[in-house]
Amino acid sequence: MDHLTLKALTPSEYTEAADGYRAISASADAAMDRIDKQITAAMRKANEGEAADAALKQLRKLSENFHYTHVECGLITGALDGFSSEITAPKRRLTEALDDAAALAYTVNEDGTVTYPAGGKNELTGESIPGGKVMGNNGLITGNDTGFQAPGLMPNNPQFKNPNPHHAKAVDIADRIAHAVREAQEIDGRYSKALNKLKAAPGLNVDTKTWADVASDVDAVSSAASKYLQDHIPLAKSPADRKEWWDSLSNEEREEYKAAFPEIIGNLDGIPSTVRDEANRENIHLLIAQLEGQPGEASKEKLEGLKGIQAKLNAGSQPPMFLLGIGLEGNGRAIVAYGNPDTSKNVSAYVPGLGTKLDSGFADGTVKRAFYTAQGAQKFDPSSSAIVWLGYDAPQSLDVMTTVDAERGAPAYNSFMSGISATNENADPHVTAIGHSYGSRLVGAATQEAGGIAGADDIVLVGSPGVGVDRAEDLGVGKEHVWVGAAENDIVTKLPSSKEATAGTMGFFGGGPLGAYLAGDLADQGDDDVWFGKDPASKAFGANRFQTLPGPELAQPSFPEVWNSTLDIEAHSNYFSPEEGKDKVSARNIAAIVAGQPGYVVRETPR
Repeated sequence: MDHLTLKALTPSEYTEAADGYRAISASADAAMDRIDKQITAAMRKANEGEAADAALKQLRKLSENFHYTHVECGLITGALDGFSSEITAPKRRLTEALDDAAALAYTVNEDGTVTYPAGGKNELTGESIPGGKVMGNNGLITGNDTGFQAPGLMPNNPQFKNPNPHHAKAVDIADRIAHAVREAQEIDGRYSKALNKLKAAPGLNVDTKTWADVASDVDAVSSAASKYLQDHIPLAKSPADRKEWWDSLSNEEREEYKAAFPEIIGNLDGIPSTVRDEANRENIHLLIAQLEGQPGEASKEKLEGLKGIQAKLNAGSQPPMFLLGIGLEGNGRAIVAYGNPDTSKNVSAYVPGLGTKLDSGFADGTVKRAFYTAQGAQKFDPSSSAIVWLGYDAPQSLDVMTTVDAERGAPAYNSFMSGISATNENADPHVTAIGHSYGSRLVGAATQEAGGIAGADDIVLVGSPGVGVDRAEDLGVGKEHVWVGAAENDIVTKLPSSKEATAGTMGFFGGGPLGAYLAGDLADQGDDDVWFGKDPASKAFGANRFQTLPGPELAQPSFPEVWNSTLDIEAHSNYFSPEEGKDKVSARNIAAIVAGQPGYVVRETPR
């Protein structure tokens, strides 16, 4: 890339090439869809036996080839459009500099230097001061034999001033040319590197290794196009602004963003749920391929979690499942909804707590809680959706004793909830924020952010060790809209306050268990304080306490054991499950609250 190449370059040609790849991508997607939904279905219905099985196998292979073509051509489309957009600015700056040179009758040479004519008058001789040649960006001055030739002396050095009036203008033009070329070289280098990765091997066989390579291609294109994305996607704006931006795009532009940048569109608050779901179903496929065969327990756990979610997506469900977020950062990210959050009149978003991460337990356990809540709520009102939001790193062990994870996660939760408000199609949807265990502390932190939890009408806290405030009315929805479930045998809801724990530990070493008890009681008198503040189930807190089953009794554990994520406190885990032996009373009450039917909630006297 030099100034002659940049001068000859036509950005629109790259846009036209992108249009061509976009058309190929769309055709491949349509072909894959026809194979999967029409031809394969008809084949299964009409044929049986080895021949039919062999044909179906070939159809699956052909479908994967079309799928691969769709994704890779989508990536090429994004790269070409990104290059065309970014290269336009240095191209424009070069053109303006060349036009200015032509207007002044300066010569721009092949090497980018600028030759300027004689001008001004030498006061000693009365002759014109000779012209010269300058190189942009502090290059050497040449072509002047009147005492002003100074190799190594920079044109912009304040110690040197060429008396030829053309000199300064020529330096300015040469600098602008060099700057434009340097910027174009950087852009060209980024996109060339990304595009060079987008090549299929001869004799294409789409397998796990191929998809892992595709995942690498996605990262390469996203990295190359980072500046383009910042300029074209309102990443730093509100979810409402992003929704407005998405609505303003053409269908072709939307398809390009989904195909080229699924990891961004799928996790962007303010993008419609069906779009996020489509992008994330594509992205989870790539993330699984990326993790296949990777060493390390963390990678294996995330892989199990991704595969578990994908299996549920493939199996289908009623209510239907939507994948609203997926990622590998930290302990993993996953946001799953049952029922469409954009069309439902009632929407809840539940934050899990201690020990939760993207693993097999998340897919088989945590996700089910949202499923049960959606099913239960739809019995009260069919227009209901329930979400599990793992958009933060939940504490895994003794870090649960601090508020750090909750405070870090609260802004992301509020952004997600703002997105729900922005994309919901109902005039005034009923929105419920749910926090379980440590997740209730995050919900509490979210209420204390500027503006509180966007759109929240009700807050449900279950198995809570405190939320960081001492009164229900401080959560921003009115105390009559704060609901608390605390099973009798859930020891997490009876944790000592931090003052009690500290004083009790000191008392234990100084006077045995009795000393620990007395020291703790003196340090924090009363029975309505828990670890993170006032007990949400207490009368002093002032919330609505709803009925739960007591849950299995548990022998009193030591204080450190309560914070150990491996401790199985069954009463602490049953709130959402209507299954036999769990807590159908709590599950029904949560469902009624989510559906906006408080009259069906069975209440319980606060502690």
